[in-house]
Amino acid sequence: MTVKDRVALVTGGSRGIGRAIVEALARNGAKVAFVYNSNSAAAEEVVSALAAEGHEAWAIQADVRSKPAADQVVADVVAKWGKLEILVNNAGIIRDTLLAKMDSTQWQDVIDTNLTSVFNFCQAATMQMMSQRYGRIINMSSVAADVSNPGQANYAASKGGVEGFTRCVATELARRGVTANAVAPGFIETDMTVAVVNLAGDEIKKKIPVRRLGRPDDISNAVLFFAADESSYVTGQILKVDGGLTLGGL
Repeated sequence: MTVKDRVALVTGGSRGIGRAIVEALARNGAKVAFVYNSNSAAAEEVVSALAAEGHEAWAIQADVRSKPAADQVVADVVAKWGKLEILVNNAGIIRDTLLAKMDSTQWQDVIDTNLTSVFNFCQAATMQMMSQRYGRIINMSSVAADVSNPGQANYAASKGGVEGFTRCVATELARRGVTANAVAPGFIETDMTVAVVNLAGDEIKKKIPVRRLGRPDDISNAVLFFAADESSYVTGQILKVDGGLTLGGL
């Protein structure tokens, strides 16, 4: 899969799945900028580790919920490297609470971080990608968009929104050489899912046909496919990377 010399931007890129995506793109020859929220030490560690391998990465602190911040990040990337060809909207949070107890802040924080940020960065990048007649947009969804989990009304709504948004964007941009796809992870071993995994233990694995949790590189490999030059005829697709969790078998 060819991403050599492409310019990429990843939101939520300092740890977990986001870090794996940054590393995969950089190690395959892309110049990668990534956005982080507050953990500057983690972000700089990613930059340093990749620099030691001879790869170029740039950490940018920004609030992905802010449209002006998204506009500025995209402008800065284009100013630095002259273009923006790959956008990965990975930033996301969970605030799991049963609906009866969910307050408006728990709802709005998840919607703004997981869904509104996708709008912010896609709109900021769209004109640049259309003008250069090349672009790869990859949005991070979740199997939670299709599989009901108590306490995740906010999270499921945000990820369902991401999928519908992705399909519409794919239709709008296809004639300009820009594709838009989404990756929907299942249970992946990250800091964000550790509480769920610890609570359910081996019961989760019993529901997954491949009988293991996913790894961040399982997701980054899927993103790398959508980001590559060779994926130009694939757009508007939602790829579930879940070990068969959503197949419905016993």
